[in-house]
Amino acid sequence: MRSEILRTYRKVHTWTGIIAGLFLFIAFYGGAITVFRDPLTRWVDAPNTAASTDFDRAGDLIAKTLAAHPEAAREFSLLVSEKRDGSVEPARDVQLSWQKSRRDGAPFSASLDAEGALKVAQIHPSGLFPFIDIIHRTGGLPFNRDIGEWIMGVVSGLYFLAVFAGVIIILPALAREIFALRIGPNVKRMWMDVHNLIGLLSLPFHIVIALTAFVFCLHDLMLPALDKVVFEGRLPALIKAGNPGSRPPAANSPPATMLPPQVLLEKVAALAPDFQPTRMQYRAFGTQTATLTITGFDPRHMMRLHGSVVVSPVTGDIVNAEYLPGHGGTWATITSAFFALHFASYGGTPIHFSYLLLGLAGAVLFYSGNLLWIESRRRSERKNGSDVTQTRATRIMAAITVGVSLGCIAGISSAIVIGKWVSGRVIDPDLWHMTAYYAVFAGCVLFALKRGAARASVELLHFAAVVTAAIPVTCFLAMIFPALKMEADPQINQAVFIVGLVAALVLFRLAGLTQRRVEEGPADSIWSLASSPEFQVQRRERRFPALSLPSIKLRQR
Repeated sequence: MRSEILRTYRKVHTWTGIIAGLFLFIAFYGGAITVFRDPLTRWVDAPNTAASTDFDRAGDLIAKTLAAHPEAAREFSLLVSEKRDGSVEPARDVQLSWQKSRRDGAPFSASLDAEGALKVAQIHPSGLFPFIDIIHRTGGLPFNRDIGEWIMGVVSGLYFLAVFAGVIIILPALAREIFALRIGPNVKRMWMDVHNLIGLLSLPFHIVIALTAFVFCLHDLMLPALDKVVFEGRLPALIKAGNPGSRPPAANSPPATMLPPQVLLEKVAALAPDFQPTRMQYRAFGTQTATLTITGFDPRHMMRLHGSVVVSPVTGDIVNAEYLPGHGGTWATITSAFFALHFASYGGTPIHFSYLLLGLAGAVLFYSGNLLWIESRRRSERKNGSDVTQTRATRIMAAITVGVSLGCIAGISSAIVIGKWVSGRVIDPDLWHMTAYYAVFAGCVLFALKRGAARASVELLHFAAVVTAAIPVTCFLAMIFPALKMEADPQINQAVFIVGLVAALVLFRLAGLTQRRVEEGPADSIWSLASSPEFQVQRRERRFPALSLPSIKLRQR
């Protein structure tokens, strides 16, 4: 391959990576966390004061709830969960939830006590992980969500170009350096090896994420053109016909008798025995046009965020099984795979942990890419073998890289901690999540610009480690002090404790390694304080305490 071709692809890789890198760091770090959105949501949310009801009494629960709250008939859900009482026979619990309107406050939850009396409580979901998901989708841009996603769509296109160009660059040395990881005094070469190794080993993952993110972020802009060119204006009608569960109920629909929920689940089980339902969403209950959408999962198949099937609660007929795992047509299977490959909604826990590690490795990939560019600038600016005076643009870029990356880590950790402490205690927990994240994020960026990349990299790593350590501390306090009323599932609480503790220890370790780099690195590096006058004084005093300033003055006298 000719050298000029490699230089061209290297420029494409460098500049697309530099433009997209910081956005992608935020998207990948937030996305890695949202893989475990369901268990973490259960950990963060305030305990639901309404007890669960045996699924066998679901019909009685529906009847008593609608008698007391007839407005719930418009739309309500039965939340289905497996019992955890150690019983041999499979059994389920159920809760009924509804909202007065889509815009009217927190939802309500209903259950039956042991005597069959109706118990209703208002629940306050924290909304923390929908917020982190928005951070993931928009790259943390504090704009309108649609605008943020459009920008991230463009970033995803640049991301794909960077991946493609990076593969071209590494091809000539692929056989010789495919698994090279040279750890030593040459820090730039070490970061290059880490960057190449992560990028190469996770190449299929990055291709899938780049393409799917591009489509997800820009699909609203693509659909009108697709409708006009391919479907000749029929696309909205086709989408509506393919999802009858989303149709508004017909006005003045005649009343009808509903089949029991147990019978409806049996009909779905006969069609898909391995499908595990988690929610039954009724619309227009008690009328001839009522619909029931049953959502759940089947780890053997690729799904969207979940699988679903639409059933008529009047007749029990299957209305739409396009998105029931293993029963969709060609188009539904393709789109489900598209979603599943991006959101890890298949394969169960092993795939979830794999995506967590790949997402964190992707964040390291973009961070290391910026570090390599900054170090390469030092080499290109060196003249006649003399040390380099870093330009103002390089210093700003280095500080922004440190501030944005570590600000994202500290901001998300602070939002998780705040989310747990305020859940069920404040009227608007979403305001607390947003304020915690953006205040910490902005503060870290400003701090890095003020202190410089070298100092801020150490100090902000320590700060991010302390904030992240607050997560296992919160788990411990919730476990030993029931009076705090922060109960959570013991298994989830233990898992969050372990992962939070490991993350905090890793950040503390990175802070120590970075401190060494700052003190011992090349004097003309942006990551070094070796040329700083105050650092020279500190190092001299640490090495030769007898030559400190007071001792020198005394000897002169």
